[in-house]
Amino acid sequence: MEKDGSRLLSYIRNHVVDRSTAEDILQEVFCELIETYRLMKPIEQVSAWMFRVAKNRIIDAFRKRKGESLNDERYRSEEGEPLLLEDLLPSPEEGPDATFVRGVLLEELDEALDELPEAQRAVFIAHEIDGLSFKEIAAETNVGVNTLLSRKRYAVLHLRKRLHSIYQEFGKK
Repeated sequence: MEKDGSRLLSYIRNHVVDRSTAEDILQEVFCELIETYRLMKPIEQVSAWMFRVAKNRIIDAFRKRKGESLNDERYRSEEGEPLLLEDLLPSPEEGPDATFVRGVLLEELDEALDELPEAQRAVFIAHEIDGLSFKEIAAETNVGVNTLLSRKRYAVLHLRKRLHSIYQEFGKK
C-alpha cells in the first residue's frame, strides 16, 4: 500500500474529479486488499491487482449515476431530429470523468463497428458519424434509401446487442 498508494491515487484522480470520491475509491481498494489477504487468497501481482480493482470501482462510481432516457426532448435538435452519436457522447471538456467514459464508450463502439458487415458499417458511419442524410448516402453509393435504412437498422440492432453490457455498466438500465 505504501509503495503504490500515491500512484494509485493519481490514477484514480485522473478518472474521478471529486477528490473525496477518489479517496473513497482508494480506501475501498485497500480494504479489498486487506480482506483478500485475510482470506488467504493469493495475489501474484499486487500492484496490477490494485489497479484493476480501482478501475472496477471507478466504473461502479459511474454506475451509481442515474441514466436519462435518450427519448427525452433534450436529446433532439431544435428541428426535433435525433442528435448524432457525437452529440450524445460526454464531452472531453467536461473533465476527466467524462473523458474516461467517452474513451471507454468509443473503444467499445469501435470494436463493435468492426464486427459489422462492410455495407452496414459504411451506412452507419456515414449517417451517424459523418452526419449525411440517407438521400446523400444514396446519391453517393447508388443504393436505394430503403436498402440503406434496412442496413442501418441491422447495424443498430447489432450495436444495441453488442453494447448492452457497457450501457448497463454506466448505469443506464
